[in-house]
Amino acid sequence: MHFEGQQTINAPIQRVWAFLTDPHSVASCTPGFMSMEILSPTHFKSTVGVGVGAVKAKFTLDVTMEDVQEPNHATAVARGNAGGSAAEVRGGMDLAAESDTVTNMKWAADVNVMGTIATVGARLLEGTAHKLTARFFECFKTKLEAPATAAAAEPTDSASSASPAPSTETS
Repeated sequence: MHFEGQQTINAPIQRVWAFLTDPHSVASCTPGFMSMEILSPTHFKSTVGVGVGAVKAKFTLDVTMEDVQEPNHATAVARGNAGGSAAEVRGGMDLAAESDTVTNMKWAADVNVMGTIATVGARLLEGTAHKLTARFFECFKTKLEAPATAAAAEPTDSASSASPAPSTETS
């Protein structure tokens, strides 16, 4: 599946870049996020609870950041498995400052899901992925467009200790 889109964020490009390249910040907005292990600044493992229809799974994903060009471009590659299913994701983002306080982001992702989730939930995969993407960007924009003083007061490692319940949907 291929997904792409564009977002206008009312925040400076450096703030958007910092959020999107911090695994803990991204995890705080990821539906179904359960846990993460940082292996290096560009390599981490995360666990995400997902489901499509009646099929539920807990994916352990190996994620690497590639082609990092601060503050404008980065690509994330993730591969993971869950009992009887596997997923491969390649997503990229390009940021451009529209002004000192507004950033435009173009993004694209290619997702390949195999196994039980793909077989049983094939008809639901794309719709579920769109819903989860919308939830991620809603959270992302809410956090970044909050006043800078409120954002600065938030601990950056809160996502590492948070363990929200697994999502009942996936991409």
